[in-house]
Amino acid sequence: MNKICQSEAVLVLALVGLMSCEHEQRPVGNVNLAHVVDTQEALRDLWVGHIFWVRHVVLNNATHNPVARDAAEKEVVANTKQLARTMTSFYGDAASEKLFSLLAINDCAAQEYSDATVAGNKRQQDTALAHLASNADDVAIFLNGINPYLPKDTICGLIAAYGAHHVFQIAQCQDKDYAHVGATWPAMRQHDYVIADTVTTALVKQFPGKFS
Repeated sequence: MNKICQSEAVLVLALVGLMSCEHEQRPVGNVNLAHVVDTQEALRDLWVGHIFWVRHVVLNNATHNPVARDAAEKEVVANTKQLARTMTSFYGDAASEKLFSLLAINDCAAQEYSDATVAGNKRQQDTALAHLASNADDVAIFLNGINPYLPKDTICGLIAAYGAHHVFQIAQCQDKDYAHVGATWPAMRQHDYVIADTVTTALVKQFPGKFS
């Protein structure tokens, strides 16, 4: 337990409360908290890696560096596949592939907004924003459908805010407001921690036996 940082300890305390829910079939004692923390850390790393590479795509797009942008886009795809595969052991290949397609749509919408911003095309920006909004709803419906401990409204809000962070970052890059681009990063990272922790908590509630 001495390796668990304060934020992870908070998650553990939350899990203890959640696992005592009357809907659970297994007691808290059957859950290995070290396994929970391992899952949390893995998901946090992947989600932060995701925004790291999307950030590079956005920045290189704004500075007209297509070679670096294309390389970053490949990393985004690789990371998205890794994120989707974390669900395979819980829900199977089909669910993993579905999640990958939904996250890929989100990435494409962010890229669409970036391209429109570089081109100064307000109409395309609005279209991209609509795609981000509908994708947030689709992700929420899907995740709530496979795990009832992921409330639709909560997930929709989390993914919508995730997209909004990218939109804000794209505007900063386009304006060459690099000082604030750096300042935006901690907020984006912390938000992705919330996404990872929310998913971790829901997985433990739904599949306590996999964390024993």
